[in-house]
Amino acid sequence: MKRVIAIVEDEKDLNELVKRYLEKEGYDVRSYLTFDEASAHTSDDDVHMWILDIMLGDKSGFDLIEEIRLHDGEVPVIFMSARDKEFDRIIGLEKGSDDYITKPFSPKELVLRVNNLMRRVYRDEDKYLSVDGYDIDENQRTVVEGSTQIELTTKEFDLLMMFVNNRGKAFPREKILEQVWEENYFGSDRVVDDTLRRLRKKMPNLSIKTIYGFGYKLG
Repeated sequence: MKRVIAIVEDEKDLNELVKRYLEKEGYDVRSYLTFDEASAHTSDDDVHMWILDIMLGDKSGFDLIEEIRLHDGEVPVIFMSARDKEFDRIIGLEKGSDDYITKPFSPKELVLRVNNLMRRVYRDEDKYLSVDGYDIDENQRTVVEGSTQIELTTKEFDLLMMFVNNRGKAFPREKILEQVWEENYFGSDRVVDDTLRRLRKKMPNLSIKTIYGFGYKLG
């Protein structure tokens, strides 16, 4: 099941940009351009996170979070604002927000904050693993080292999860091809070595060992 994020931002271009980045990350995004539009949905039970602009015409994100908190005291909330004021941050915290990001910001930074907050709040519900210093979210298919997200291709992530879910088990190339590339792959088994080489380069602390004459295993 995809996590649902509701965005409330009256700048249409920014709203659409954030929506696009979050959808690319695998989230189901609902966007609202006005306070009234969002207010009609503050009691929705299936929203996993709200991202609120502070300035919303004659209303504000502070008013909106009060409505959200009346219905749900736990759903995470991130404020966005063009005003980098300590006063706004304090009010946001007092009203129950979880994070605050100042405009202009990098959409990638916002996505990273969203991922980190999602992992923290929904840790017990998500398939979330820590391996060799890397934090892996299998549902969102993300890998983070510290505060840095590591970009993996689909097959790199699939190969990683095959090893992680079978730690200590050795696999020959033929079995890896069958598990990761499935039966419809007709290319060379060297694709395993090439993909593993890229994975090791991106995740150098990952303890995947070569078993000469046989294959590989995560030690």
